[in-house]
Order: sequence, then C-alpha cells, then structure tokens
Amino acid sequence: MAPWNSLWASRAAIAGGNAYRDMPVIVKMENPNWSISEINGSGDNGEDFLARVGGQRRRVKNTKQITWVFRLKAHRAAGCLAWLTSAAVALGDAARRRVVAGRTDSDATDGECEDVAERAPTSRRSRFYTLIKACLMMSIFLLVVELAAYSNGKGNLVVFINSFNASWIRFRAAYVAPPLQLLADACVVLFLVQSVDRLFQSLGCFYILVKRIKPKPLSPALSDAEDPNAGYYPMVLVQIPMCNEKEVYRQSIAAVCNLEWPRSNFLVQVLDDSDDVATQALIKDEVEKWRHSGAHIVYRHRVLREGYKAGNLKSAMSCNYVKDYEYVAIFDADFQPYPDFLKRTVPHFKDNEDLGLVQARWSFVNKDENLLTRLQNINLCFHFEVEQQVNGVFINFFGFNGTAGVWRIKAVEDSGGWMERTTVEDMDIAVRAHLKGWKFVFLNDVECQCELPESYEAYRKQQHRWHSGPMQLFRLCLPDIIRCKIVFWKKANLIFLFFLLRKLILPFYSFTLFCIILPMTMFVPEAELPNWVVCYIPVLMSFLNIVPTPKSFPFIIPYLLFENTMSVTKFNAMISGLFQLGSTYEWVVTKKSGRSLEGDLISLAPKGLEQLKYGSLPAINLAIKEQSKAKKESKKYNRIYKKELAMSLLLLSAAARSLLSKQGIHFYFLLFQGISFLLVGLDLIGQDIK
Repeated sequence: MAPWNSLWASRAAIAGGNAYRDMPVIVKMENPNWSISEINGSGDNGEDFLARVGGQRRRVKNTKQITWVFRLKAHRAAGCLAWLTSAAVALGDAARRRVVAGRTDSDATDGECEDVAERAPTSRRSRFYTLIKACLMMSIFLLVVELAAYSNGKGNLVVFINSFNASWIRFRAAYVAPPLQLLADACVVLFLVQSVDRLFQSLGCFYILVKRIKPKPLSPALSDAEDPNAGYYPMVLVQIPMCNEKEVYRQSIAAVCNLEWPRSNFLVQVLDDSDDVATQALIKDEVEKWRHSGAHIVYRHRVLREGYKAGNLKSAMSCNYVKDYEYVAIFDADFQPYPDFLKRTVPHFKDNEDLGLVQARWSFVNKDENLLTRLQNINLCFHFEVEQQVNGVFINFFGFNGTAGVWRIKAVEDSGGWMERTTVEDMDIAVRAHLKGWKFVFLNDVECQCELPESYEAYRKQQHRWHSGPMQLFRLCLPDIIRCKIVFWKKANLIFLFFLLRKLILPFYSFTLFCIILPMTMFVPEAELPNWVVCYIPVLMSFLNIVPTPKSFPFIIPYLLFENTMSVTKFNAMISGLFQLGSTYEWVVTKKSGRSLEGDLISLAPKGLEQLKYGSLPAINLAIKEQSKAKKESKKYNRIYKKELAMSLLLLSAAARSLLSKQGIHFYFLLFQGISFLLVGLDLIGQDIK
C-alpha cells in the first residue's frame, strides 16, 4: 500500500489542484470496524497535522464523509450477508448429506457401537419414541381438521369436518382441558420451586464472591518438594482409569508423572480396562518409558471388565501396597492436572481429620471448538462455579465429579469402598461418605484440564448415563438415608434438594412443560400457559446460568433452546433409572479427540538421558501420526436422531396452530424451539463428520 502522503498527492492531482489540501481524510481500516474522520485545517506540514489531531480540533462532517461512511457500512453488510449465505449453504449441504445417508440413531452396527452395553434391544429403546410419535400424529391430525374447518369450502366432506370439529371443541373443553390445565399448573409449581433453588444458589455464589470466601488449609504452605522432610508430603496414590482411550493416554500419563511431589512419596497406577490388544500395547509401552525415566508408575490390566470404572478402581484398591498410602488422587484418561495440583489440594487434609474429599474444578481445552462445546461449557461452568462451590462452602457436601479429586483412603474404606451397583460410582461413594459424617472441600481456583465431547452422539450418551445413574442410586440409597443418624436437615437436603429437585424434577418439568404441555395447549386453547412461564422466567434462569461465563452472553438464546432440546434425552434417562429399564446399566465410554498440542507432549516428555531413548521427538511425532491415522480409520458417522426429529415436527405443527389463535410469544418460542430440535435431530450442532 502506498504511503499516505503520496496517496493524498495523487488525489489532489486528480482533482486538479489544491481542492483537498485543506481537508485531509483519514481512513482507518481496523477489521472488522471501519471508521473515517475528516479534520479541518490547512497546510502540508505533517507536524501541524499531527498537532491538530492531538488537539482534537472540531471535526467537520460533510457530504463526502457521509458517503464514505455509507460505503464502508455497505461493504461490511455485504460481507455479513456473504457469510450468512455461505453458512446457510453449508448447513443445507450437511442436512442433505444426513438425509441421503439415511443413518439413524437405531442403525448402529456392532462395529460402530462404542460399547457392548450400548446395544440394547430395539423394543426397549422405542417406547419413548412411540409416545412422541403418537403426540405428533395427533397434533398433525388436529391441525389439518382445524385448518379445514377455518376454510370456507363447500361439500359433504367440509360439513363432516365442521361437525367433527364442533364435537371435538365440546369434548376437549369438558374432558381434555381440565386435566391438562391441572398438569400444567403442577409443572409450573415445580418450575417455580426449581427456579427459586437456582436463584438462591446464585445469590450464595454472589455472597461468596463479595465476602471473598475461599477454603484455606489449616496448616502453612508446603516447603520445597525436593526435601520431603522439610514439609508435609504424605504418601499419595494416583490412579488413571482408562478404557480404549488411545487418543488421550499419552498426555494424561505425562501430566501425572510431572506432578510436583517427591518421587518416593507417590505412585501412579495406570488402570487399563482396554479390550483392544493394540491399545493395551501402546499404553503399556508408554508406562515403561516413564518407568525407565525414573517415574514411580505401574500398569494394571483386568481381563474381565466387571463393574466398569467402579470395578476397576475397586480392583486397584485391593493391592497390598495401597495400605502404605494415605490419600488417592483420581484422574480420568483425558484429564491433565497442572504440576502443582497435589501441592494445592493435599495440604487441606493436614490437621483436618474430618475432611474426606478435596475436589478441583474442570477447565476445557476445546470449549470453543463448536457450538456444542460452547453450550456445554456454559452448563459445566455454572455447575462448578455455583452449585459445587456453594454446596462446598455452606454444607460441606456435593457430588464427587469422579475425577480431578483427592480422597482420604480412610474415608473411602469407611464408606464401603467402590461399588458397582450403579453407573455413577462417584456420586454413590460421595453420598455414602456424607452419611458417615465426612466433609468435602471444593477448590474453585484449582483447575484440571480435560476435553468436552465434540459430537452430539458422544454428548447424548454421556448425558444419558449422568441422568439415569442418580435415579438408580436414589432408589438404592433412600432406605440408608432414612435410617442414618445424621441431622434432619442433612437428610432433607439429600432427599428433596440433591436427588428429587435437581435430579428428578428438573428433567421432568423441562420435558413435560415445554415439549408436551405447551404444544398441546395450542390444540386445547382452554388450557393455557402464561407468557411469564414461556418466556420471562426461562430467560432469567438462562441469564443466571450464563453469568459465570460472561463471554458466552451472545449464546443465551441458543443455550435456552438447547437445554430444552436435551430434556428429551434427560427425561428418557431419568425414567430409565427410576424404573430400572433396559438402558439403566449401560456404560458407554465418552469418545475423546485428543486435543493436546504437539508442544504439550514435547514439554511433558521424560527428562534426562532416558529421553533420548524413550521420549525423543521422532517418537512423539510418530505417536501423533498414529493417533491421526487411527482417527481417520475409525468409523464415525453423523446420524439422524428420530426422537428429536419427531419433536421438531410436533413443535412446528403447534407453532402453525398458534397462528390461528394469534399467540405471539408462544408462536415464536415454539418456532425456534422446533428449529432447535430440527438442527439437533439432523446432527448439525456438533462435530461434522463427512
């Protein structure tokens, strides 16, 4: 680009003299914002020009300046329009590929299933789908009847339809509207109770922030880790349970082996449940590399994967050498603790004999990967920042997150150890430890990096396990909670808040109120939902959820719609766990993508002379190539999800019906919620696998 002074010279020559000498124009091209300004003055002196700019002389707005502004704004609008057009074309092309491929969520073959337990009988998985299809068929039928009745046609068919519609109106007013309104009112009450609970939790978090409340160790900070006798460095056992997770095992093992703790005072157990022989060999070889570099690490493999993760941890705790250790830290295969993790968590146990668990929060390496990961980040940040922190500060109890935590081994043994009776072994042991009187501490400022599921398929399976397990556990723990000798308010908190309100009522009213009752009220207008239930309170609750992640405010509406969309999966999982249906005991390992960079692996490689043999750069590059090749060869497909697709048609038909009764807010909510279900049903929200 030419210098600015020569540019103005050429403009003056074109204008035929000194037409623009007294009015220099500055064009600032700062992408994406374009701005221009004109400064009144005369002369070519650069110093005089800069002095006038620095003095902020009065700006003169004339026709030429306004023209430039409009041109630049038009250019920016054209760019946005081009981006929206290309995005729409790409979205339509992806939807076309899904439809042409014709793969649905019920077409998974043995080779595509992530776990044997996933392949439940089709009859068990289709009950909920049948219910949704029945509602859809009824709504379409009623919509066609009412559209025909509104038309002014003639003929015997029209007369019959009008007669049927009149009979239907009398029937629904007498027999359908009263029970539907009663159910709607009950769900609204549950909705309000849950909203009040969330509001109080948010206020508690605000109080913690204002008062700067932060859990602190009772004893001073640790001394140099090189001298175990100079500080508090108890024996710590570190466990990494994994199963067929070849994408992430390297970085998790490397991160754990680089923890700042005396080598003689901690042992790493790699608990491999992989049934793939190649994956077993890779993990075993990685363990050997670190062992030769000086790390205190062992490899354990179970032939029979009984009890899934709980069985794996239970088997590891049965080793004879475990009695020499006082604490156990647990990290899932995709978790990478920072080197000072133990130094910031273990000191909280010193001189605090009632403390059983120290839990750290999660941070995510791929939170900005796609829209799905952004929405998950909002949910989990609220969970840690608000729910876990508030419960930890005020009642010293919360659900163990299954990873990124340090347990006192005595507390684990006193609580009965790991049990395989549910798919939420972490919540199970936390509840039993709480009933035994152990206290928990949550550290919001100690983070552990991990991955979020990038595909809707993986996220859906994860949420199914997370919402069916608590109901399964509630059925098993309720008698123990009632019989235990803890104070009454702790029993009430466990039963009514921890289990019923946050694990059962939340998915129940989310699905029933917004996905069934609301569209049904469009076809039965005698039963109605007020605008504040449909719009105002949900937006307020979404606002509270998004406060811990201020940068996510542009996603407040997509977040609200997506949460209602996920209520189908969560409600189905909750019913499965509560009534012990076929999918209750399914355990599907959440697929990882291995988002750690090459530089992360190099920085965590074994140090010293052994690095030349075991941790050299060519070996790391080879491992990265192997992982990339494995990703390309793995069979992954985008699928059509029938339940979500049927729900989208139900909501869109209800939106069409709402136009007849001129219900504005209800129409827009149903329209956008139906579009949200459609995008999820066509698997357009997460990872695009071509």
